[in-house]
Amino acid sequence: MNPARILLETTADGSHTLFLPEINEHYHSINGAIQESKHVYIEAGFKQCRKSEIHVLEMGFGTGLNALLTALEAEKQKIKVLYTGLEKFPLPQEMISQLNYSKLNQPLFQAIHQTEWGKSEAISPHFYLEKIQTDFRDFDFPNKYDVIYYDAFAPDKQPEVWSQALFDKIFSAMNPRGILTTYCAKGNIRRIMQHAGFSVERIPGPPGKREMLRGSVL
Repeated sequence: MNPARILLETTADGSHTLFLPEINEHYHSINGAIQESKHVYIEAGFKQCRKSEIHVLEMGFGTGLNALLTALEAEKQKIKVLYTGLEKFPLPQEMISQLNYSKLNQPLFQAIHQTEWGKSEAISPHFYLEKIQTDFRDFDFPNKYDVIYYDAFAPDKQPEVWSQALFDKIFSAMNPRGILTTYCAKGNIRRIMQHAGFSVERIPGPPGKREMLRGSVL
């Protein structure tokens, strides 16, 4: 991925996303980046986990928007969150500085991006973050997770990270009653998740998308 070829765009809710012309793919929905992230990962995922300490794994750290929204919710609910974000191609700081997510909470957004990669740090009283630069397929899942945000590029753009082998590993790394959410609603991905062991449901998607998938560990 060449950072020089990534374009900044404004989505329908006024929040930014990034566009990769080389694969014709956006980082978020053009119908609203913030509202998509809130709907898919916070409302359908994080807020469905009823625990006082939640281990979150994000597959595709990207712009840090999902981490920011989770940190804000952790502080709001006074819940301890241990957050791990995986990203093969971290964005350069000059691109991050152009994103308008800081309007949600500038100090928190800056703190998220100023932490060192590969080191766990307390970002706020209730939010602890570790960013790991890695290919999803090389991650050894050293811990158990309560919530997983599966936010990779679409299966037709990045098929190698939507494999049965990877979802089998993900399922084995989840705690009982764990939840995985993804914007994707493709039938073959639903079947891959089911084969891995998830109880999968199609639920309403964010604006502009009819459905999304949520997998649960029973």
